[in-house]
Amino acid sequence: MNGLNFKLKSTKGNARAGQFSTEHGTVETPIFMPVGTLATVKALDSEDIALTKPEIILANTYHLYLRPGLDIIKNAGGVHNFMKHQGPILTDSGGFQVFSLGQQSESKGHSSNVKISDEGVSFKSHLDGSKHFFTPKKAIEIQRQIGADVIMAFDECTPDKADEKYTRQALDRTHNWAEQCKDYWEQHDRKNIYGRYQSLFGIAQGAMHKELRRESVKKIVELDFDGIALGGETVGYNMIGTVEILDWTRDLLPENKPRYAMGLGLNPQDIVDAILAGYDMFDCVAPTRLARNGAIYHGELDTSGEKPIFKSDYNKGRLQIGNSIFKKDLEPISKTCQCTTCQRGYSKSYLRHLFKTDELTYFRLSSIHNVHFMVNLSKEMRKWIVLE
Repeated sequence: MNGLNFKLKSTKGNARAGQFSTEHGTVETPIFMPVGTLATVKALDSEDIALTKPEIILANTYHLYLRPGLDIIKNAGGVHNFMKHQGPILTDSGGFQVFSLGQQSESKGHSSNVKISDEGVSFKSHLDGSKHFFTPKKAIEIQRQIGADVIMAFDECTPDKADEKYTRQALDRTHNWAEQCKDYWEQHDRKNIYGRYQSLFGIAQGAMHKELRRESVKKIVELDFDGIALGGETVGYNMIGTVEILDWTRDLLPENKPRYAMGLGLNPQDIVDAILAGYDMFDCVAPTRLARNGAIYHGELDTSGEKPIFKSDYNKGRLQIGNSIFKKDLEPISKTCQCTTCQRGYSKSYLRHLFKTDELTYFRLSSIHNVHFMVNLSKEMRKWIVLE
């Protein structure tokens, strides 16, 4: 195999349905990618993951570099073998975690969290305070050793409130690092250490400054990566701001490259809005995190109007399983949901009982549902796009 080979299959308004290839299978877009930070989608094993039918899942460069470490992953033959998942995997570059988890290191008593220079970023591990230094080349090399199918360029994750001067400096660094990442990737024939092709995506930054966002997208497009991603604090966490950025930049994006809005997918409607804005790929830790805290996705996609909309009887499309109303409710979460939790008939009453008694089985059953729900929602949107 040589290259991502993205093909745009169908459009409806700004919404797109496409397809690209990886060494571990074909990926149909639009897609929600479950997050497996530490080479595990929390509470799920490889069979559980497969049953949620994801097109691709995500793992985290920063976390896997610190623990278990690259030697262990290499000895296993790469992350696919290590976690016993043979579907496509994407790794982010670690840039977001370097900046955000530096705060955790400091809160644990480790002084001097993150220092940024034009060469890279020095930081202390949030685990033990040990010192590390990431350069663009190192970020790519780490991902080569992890062995994912899709990898990300190293970038400076820019806060929403960053002023124009700081954002400009961060943007220049991000663009310089993007060039270094691409050069290093090409020096190694665009392959990981296991001899398999790795697609590389570039990341556009720019905070909430429209012209800088547009400039960044233009630069990343010019560098001719396999895909284009939007990063930064806004994306996925502030959907009003996110949709603004998607709208600002859409006209600059090539049709023949996948578009990835990083960290997006907290609420079901977020996925719908982002797909309608013309983006193809999304990821978020929310499905499993919310599940662990008693919030279970519930509702359905309504395609009867001019545009799809997510409808639910519950605020933000989440029922709170700990509520007393579910104490005697012997119905599954949803009679129409095809996840194994619902199909096997586990009732809301039972799930509430497990949640209230802190039983570990609850984490698995609720996470299966939430992950499947968001994966399936993106598939339902695809059906709407391709339907004549």
